[in-house]
Amino acid sequence: MGKGSHSAAPNAVGYQHQTWWALVELLQSGAGRPDAAVSLELYDDVAWEQEGTPTELLQVKHHMGQHRSLTDTATDVWRTLKVWMDEASPSDPAGPALALVTTEAAAEGTAVAALRPHSRDGAEAKRLLEHVARTSTAQLTEKARTQFLSLGETARLTFISRIRVIDRSPHIQDVAAEVKQRLHWALPHGHEDLFLAMVWRWWDETALALLQGRQRGVDVGDAQAAIADIRDQFTRENLPTLVELADVNAADLERNYRMHPFVQQMHWVAYPPRNLQKAIVDYYRAYTHAVRWLEEDLVGAAELARFENELVDEWEREFEWMLDALDPGADDDAKKTAGKELLRQLLGQTSLTVRSRYNDPFFARGQRHMLADTGKIGWHADFATRIAQLLKVAP
Repeated sequence: MGKGSHSAAPNAVGYQHQTWWALVELLQSGAGRPDAAVSLELYDDVAWEQEGTPTELLQVKHHMGQHRSLTDTATDVWRTLKVWMDEASPSDPAGPALALVTTEAAAEGTAVAALRPHSRDGAEAKRLLEHVARTSTAQLTEKARTQFLSLGETARLTFISRIRVIDRSPHIQDVAAEVKQRLHWALPHGHEDLFLAMVWRWWDETALALLQGRQRGVDVGDAQAAIADIRDQFTRENLPTLVELADVNAADLERNYRMHPFVQQMHWVAYPPRNLQKAIVDYYRAYTHAVRWLEEDLVGAAELARFENELVDEWEREFEWMLDALDPGADDDAKKTAGKELLRQLLGQTSLTVRSRYNDPFFARGQRHMLADTGKIGWHADFATRIAQLLKVAP
């Protein structure tokens, strides 16, 4: 691995940490800002806004390793101050609050230490920053220091009054624990890790939309509703959806399952190719969910068996009606047409559900294909004979 690969790693980790920290911000401050929203890379690394106006800007800094010491001469400090001087109207007392969130530890006796929220001394912070601005010879911070001094006495005082430093913030590997602690009230007993994985999935998708500009911000109310909806999936009347449609590659599944009995059953009734591919996706998702729900102890085998029995009973009634409607001497084309209509009819019925509030239709559709795969149900009038030959068992 080249030198460039190594140098890119801290930046990549920093961007990921920034994205994850925005979720921490939502969880720890959202309750006190019910009408606010969080954005990413819109006004700053992370920002709070209300009615389209930024109310707090956060610069989020991550450093690898244990908490290092942050001093007033640090590049991070002056780079952050320059961003705010350029973008946040530093002399405006009504401007947004400003926060430097860093994994480093503010060194005692420094301006950054004096700007901690619980031991804040704005006058001392101003004095110490002015001293560094005048005496430092670091070229990397020269422009920021010069700009800071050019603000003027009153403007500097106003600027610093809006700043706070949140030091010793969790490193990226500790953010998940921070989120878990903030969500302790919602953790479903026995399924904590799965619930948190679903929250993180929701957040990663949301953060991507923010970074791509497809979404401006995340309202506190919307975030609370999304998390409550995930929690609701762990109640006795509901179940979580673990494999979304976007998670699967339909073409790959079609290649992998094209010889399965349930696929052959659909060929026997000339089911349209595109819908057949979708049926394979339903089968895969339903099968995967049944396995994972059992593994996670979210559902019992007896409950799934009852649901299958209901599907079989429903099929038996409709299959009998199909046979009754066929002429005694019906040819294969007539049987194909009747079987295709039966398949279409049953796949469109969503009244039967595994749980009263779990109404995602893919599961019932997929379960029907699972039953067809074992020959318990079928679509063609002669499916039993054909499936017996296919499975190499006596009819």
